[in-house]
Amino acid sequence: MPEEAKWYVVHTYSGYENKVASNLEKTVENRQMQDLIQEVRVPTELVTEIKDNKRREVERKIFPGYVLVKMVLTDESWYIVRNIRGCTGFVGPSSKPIPLTDEEIAKLGVEKKEVEVSYEVGDSVNITGGPLEGFIGTVEEVDLEKNRVRVMVSMFGRETPVELELDQAEPVV
Repeated sequence: MPEEAKWYVVHTYSGYENKVASNLEKTVENRQMQDLIQEVRVPTELVTEIKDNKRREVERKIFPGYVLVKMVLTDESWYIVRNIRGCTGFVGPSSKPIPLTDEEIAKLGVEKKEVEVSYEVGDSVNITGGPLEGFIGTVEEVDLEKNRVRVMVSMFGRETPVELELDQAEPVV
């Protein structure tokens, strides 16, 4: 049984990110190496662009020149990724691949972790993280898409809205 797959950053020629990703996916499929190279991503964001007084939604690369690959690092998987046309190597000292840490993965938003929400609008919740840890507030809004919850907290005699991540609040028992 191979070890657990980790996320690695692969450096590519600028503008070749999608080509490298699709070529790598085809190679993995052709050689049936889905157990070693599990996922290939080009991180993008949706940006509203105004050009000639017209609004357009444009998908823009967050890290031009880089592709994220979730893989089990072996000599074979390293060789395949390294020899994809347009790929210049892994990010790390002397091209030695260094996996991303859990914190880096969370900040990049590469993997969406499912959060069980056991509270709803109108419930009292205890804040378990962030600068207002220990405060109690009332849920105003729950946004599962953005992983956010808005809580009204009573501070200095007035109600103040606070934006938190879903796992930073738990129902008061």
